[in-house]
Amino acid sequence: MSNEYEISERNKVRQVREKAAYDRKTVHGILDAGIVAHAAFVQDGEPVVVPMLYGRDGETLYLHGARKARVIRLLEATGRACINVTLTDGLVFARSAFASSMNYRSVTAFGTARLVEQLEDKKHALAVISEHAMPGRRAELRDSHENELRMTGVVAVEIESASAKISDKMPDDEDCDLDTPVWGGVLPLETRFTTLQADDLVSEGVEPSAALKAMEGTKL
Repeated sequence: MSNEYEISERNKVRQVREKAAYDRKTVHGILDAGIVAHAAFVQDGEPVVVPMLYGRDGETLYLHGARKARVIRLLEATGRACINVTLTDGLVFARSAFASSMNYRSVTAFGTARLVEQLEDKKHALAVISEHAMPGRRAELRDSHENELRMTGVVAVEIESASAKISDKMPDDEDCDLDTPVWGGVLPLETRFTTLQADDLVSEGVEPSAALKAMEGTKL
């Protein structure tokens, strides 16, 4: 397998091409850093985008939803998927509105979608999704009941092509704007977990596990 996704008309970045990356390491790194994927599809001739929990296993993205959810049924019916994951890293304050922008990490992936139906396959897929969003948590919980598994919809998307786009720069001002007496620079934005908050039903003496405590303060 090549270290890079083949560039095609489908995944080629057309605007600001110097920010594009097609290597699997970069694409996988961004996918692994996010926690919400947006799945795009067409329903009755109209565009629709739906946010979904997900997890990656090699070149497979597993998407989670209710078994009867619209997105699950449509992805199953069309067999095609376009998935985007974007993380916002800051605002870029240039000396003109035109040059002002945003720092970000983004991946768009295209692939073949299939409904995961076999219970053992679905268990594996849900374990991947759970471990992605809540590392170590699944091992602490009871096994899922069979009816819970049947009520849960999982779509597997085999990544056929993908591209990343990354912006992590200071303002790129025009020379004519450099003498403008306004501040220029970047205001970083961090998405991170804060502090665990117990619900009212936690039994006395029960504390968060090491896996949960390890998530406190972590940055996406």
